[in-house]
Amino acid sequence: MRFQDKVVLVTGAGSGIGAGVAQAFARAGARVMLADINAEQGQQCLAAIEAEGGQAAFFQVDVTSAAQMRELVSATVSRFGRLDIVHNNAGISGSNDFTADIEEAEFDRVVAVNLKAVWMCMKYAMEQMLKQGGGVIVNTASALALTVLPGSATYNATKHAVAGLTKTAAVEYASRNIRINAICPGVIRTAMLNNHPNLAELEPKLVALHPIGRLGEVEEVVKAVLWLASEEASFMHGSLVTVDGGWTAH
Repeated sequence: MRFQDKVVLVTGAGSGIGAGVAQAFARAGARVMLADINAEQGQQCLAAIEAEGGQAAFFQVDVTSAAQMRELVSATVSRFGRLDIVHNNAGISGSNDFTADIEEAEFDRVVAVNLKAVWMCMKYAMEQMLKQGGGVIVNTASALALTVLPGSATYNATKHAVAGLTKTAAVEYASRNIRINAICPGVIRTAMLNNHPNLAELEPKLVALHPIGRLGEVEEVVKAVLWLASEEASFMHGSLVTVDGGWTAH
């Protein structure tokens, strides 16, 4: 199997892209630590993996807590013996306010989840990977790491910052056998989007952003993440891989 006996940590694994990635790694032979703040969703993902005969565990975590993030990595190593791959995926969208209308507490909340937590996960994972002699990290950035949407200033800013963090760390640790890249998805059809109360009005506007004429599917992002995590992408360091239906190309 493609990832036989590899140990993978996925944050934001309870739903959407994270759940899809976690299940795909498990199907490919990996042992997966699922991390999410939502225990019910995390346990559902765990049950889905175990129902298919996969190996996984769930760890409830607030990604904004340094102590909990440190413990997450420690628990992964204690359970599975090492840490080979991280999909650093947890994130939130934040408010739709224009820049001057954003409240400080909201700004701090989005930065804590979308940027600081990404850095903390990288930090503690890399400490373990350096002990082992290497590893792979795939961060979830966004098409909005490469362009912007009005009314998403904090989200735009944090995803641009994740791109910068990804590239910086990739350069710093390439010689130490840690590969770090990021995916930049467009708008992906997840359960959260499908349950949006204004989906009928919102969807045509979102589709119009993508020259392909449709939204992305979770499985399309999953394939990109697994490829970046595989040896097939061994010469990829510091890359921002768009999975966005052409959004950022025009």
